[in-house]
Amino acid sequence: MPGALRAFTIGLTAFLTVVDLFATQAILPALTTAYGVTPAAMGFAVNASTIGMAAGGLAVALFGRRLDRRRGILLSLAILAVPTALLATMPSLPVFTGLRIAQGVCMSTAFALTLAYLGEHTSADDTASAFAAYVTGNVASNLLGRLLAAGVVDHLGLAANFHVFATLNLAGAVLVWFTIERTPPMRQIDMSGSPLLTSWFSHLTNPALRAAFATGFLILFAFIGTFTYVNFVLVRPPFSVGMMMLGVVYFVFLPSVVTTPLAGRIVARFGTRVTLWASFAVALAGLPLMLSASFAAVLAGLALVAVGTFFAQATATGFVGRAATTDRGSASGLYLASYFFGGLVGSAVLGQLFDRLGWTACVAGIAVSLVLGMLLAFRLEIATGHRPDARTAFQPSLAARDDGVTH
Repeated sequence: MPGALRAFTIGLTAFLTVVDLFATQAILPALTTAYGVTPAAMGFAVNASTIGMAAGGLAVALFGRRLDRRRGILLSLAILAVPTALLATMPSLPVFTGLRIAQGVCMSTAFALTLAYLGEHTSADDTASAFAAYVTGNVASNLLGRLLAAGVVDHLGLAANFHVFATLNLAGAVLVWFTIERTPPMRQIDMSGSPLLTSWFSHLTNPALRAAFATGFLILFAFIGTFTYVNFVLVRPPFSVGMMMLGVVYFVFLPSVVTTPLAGRIVARFGTRVTLWASFAVALAGLPLMLSASFAAVLAGLALVAVGTFFAQATATGFVGRAATTDRGSASGLYLASYFFGGLVGSAVLGQLFDRLGWTACVAGIAVSLVLGMLLAFRLEIATGHRPDARTAFQPSLAARDDGVTH
């Protein structure tokens, strides 16, 4: 397969795998009105998919060595279409929440197994471009998924939106059927001397890894807090944007599509600590702009938050692959769980701040999480004691490929 076509295929696979994760955020105001609940309640229900994402990551950490990559990805994407389609029935809010959790499990499983497959079945020369294409597709899903959801709801309604996304899930399974080769399960690794719980205890007692897990928690805490509740700000005066325009707002992710693949080079040149500081500083610089009455200023602030948090995520993820001294697969699973748990807590805590105290208090909470992330960067750099190489900085799965799991 030609290089450009191969990169496009990998990116499209990533897009179709996680497009459901954040697209629903763009239609939060419409869902809140339809269900007659508060923004915090609806924000928590929509972001409950992060619970499933965390559970799926831990499941792959536990059983990933035994799973056939192609079959696992296919089944995950095909099954994902079921809860997506059921959301179109507009079930009760608890059932809606449960279906979002089920979506998260399927997306996380397909995501982790695809990254494992790429780490195991691409040459050393092709690995960097393969992962760059996959992450770029992931970032693009944040933009195009939201834009699509807002457009469909604006023209066809809420039910049609979920039917469209269920079709995309099935399209992802079809793409995998034709593009991913049949492969045997990853070779079994003798873990008799290192039971899983022992490995997890080792990771959790490693100060550097604890700091990395906490950093992941804070990154998604800030990201979800920003891009969940800003929707309610934009549909109210003085902006009063319509549903279609709300989707267009998410073109603020375009700069991240360009900047995120550069993370590995920046870490190799300047080190983990400096890169994380810069990432969080960029995100912090966007927060005051989001309090402005100028629509252009708010968009600029959102773009800065997106660039900073995506870059920080690429940096922290790579650090986990380098800092884990044993069973890197379980380390990746723990990071994934912490990362998505941060998203759930962010939606709940910041939602309460938004409901009770307003948007300014919500932004202040986001700022606290970013500052804590900057402080944790000290632990990451001091723990490693060296600068990472360019290859593993951006591709944690290269370090984790023996365990068949990554984030």
